[in-house]
Amino acid sequence: MISLVISRRGRSRLGSNLRQFSTEIRRHIDDEGDWFYSSEWWGNESGSDGQTVFRSTSDKGNGVVSVLAYPSSRPNKIYWPKTERWLQQRYAEIYPGSKDDGIFRILGYQWRTLRFNDNTRQSTVKLMAACRESDAGHVYYMPQAYCLAVPYLKSMVSAGLASVSCCNYDLKSAVFGKKTMNILCIGHGGGSLPLFLASTILGAAVHIVEIDPLVISASIQAMGFPSFSLMTPSGARARSNPYLIDKVLWKGVHERLHLFEADAENFILSTPTLYDMVFIDAYDGEDIFPRKLWDPQSPFLLALEKRLHPEHGTVVVNLHSDTDLLNEDGSEPLDRHGILPMGRYVSSVCKSYRDVLIGNDSGLAFTVVAPWVCNSSLVVCRGFKERDMAMNNFIIKTINSNCISVRYILNFYFPFLIYCKLYSYESYE
Repeated sequence: MISLVISRRGRSRLGSNLRQFSTEIRRHIDDEGDWFYSSEWWGNESGSDGQTVFRSTSDKGNGVVSVLAYPSSRPNKIYWPKTERWLQQRYAEIYPGSKDDGIFRILGYQWRTLRFNDNTRQSTVKLMAACRESDAGHVYYMPQAYCLAVPYLKSMVSAGLASVSCCNYDLKSAVFGKKTMNILCIGHGGGSLPLFLASTILGAAVHIVEIDPLVISASIQAMGFPSFSLMTPSGARARSNPYLIDKVLWKGVHERLHLFEADAENFILSTPTLYDMVFIDAYDGEDIFPRKLWDPQSPFLLALEKRLHPEHGTVVVNLHSDTDLLNEDGSEPLDRHGILPMGRYVSSVCKSYRDVLIGNDSGLAFTVVAPWVCNSSLVVCRGFKERDMAMNNFIIKTINSNCISVRYILNFYFPFLIYCKLYSYESYE
């Protein structure tokens, strides 16, 4: 859930005069999800400038769930033939002997934005539209897994992976598929975060928990999330075999995605999996983070404490600020990094996660501020020892150093340090 400006009631205010898009001019931008392109998919408050491709009313508290499409300026057409050859090669590998049947043509690229109640932008993905020459009437949509359009997702990924690698976790082996990394994502949205993790970390086994079946339907039908990932309550695949085109687009990735329609509390109470990392982004249609997911006495947090790896387990939570961020004249404070996290609500969430997941044991809890938007990421990780926490500067340097090394290992387009600015930390020895 993207938060640009938050009122004292915690609801997003989306007037164009309240938040300015980045107008910085850069010579070259490798990251197609850079905030520079946000004006392409942000749209107006009513969504009238986008094409509605999905719309229905939720009975799980998310109000009207819709997906709007907007044209994307990148990648340039000169790069399309390379992707067409990749699709043809993938098709030939999976279906050898069908040379003519596997010729693909790219039709274009679109942004798809998931909204709750028309005015809350919940998630954004970039889709590639393509078809086979032999079957031009069927268009296939493929999310661009490496494109994270929303800054706070990059902050969650950057801070989380840098932290877990600080705790003697062999991230490099997980990235190259030499060991399994168990990851839990609570809150699905359009699925850009779990798809990114499964695509970049070859050893990642990603469990996704989403309470609203309508959100799941929107992500699969209108945002291209792999349908083979859908699970039944018993833990079996909803489909015994993936569709033909899904094998071409997602073989090697969708087998490691497990999308459950479930309540997060019930799921964490019943799962036997011990998780290396947990990402939580679970705001509803009223822009509220359910109390049951952060109350220190809740069954959810108490069970999460037991399902988090004791040596390096790391939890990352997306947070909205809960007071106004603007000056009275509508301008932004000069030192925004000095005022996040803020308010009793956000502070209570941070304290609950810190106290329950770390308690009196060694560990670290800190927040990072996402650039351009008013979200922060709470990171709680186990594994920092007493000697690691002797000095503030040492902690900051360690995390910053790991940001650089993790970006190198994963070969990310975006610079981690921009999205992982350590604001504050609390430690327990």
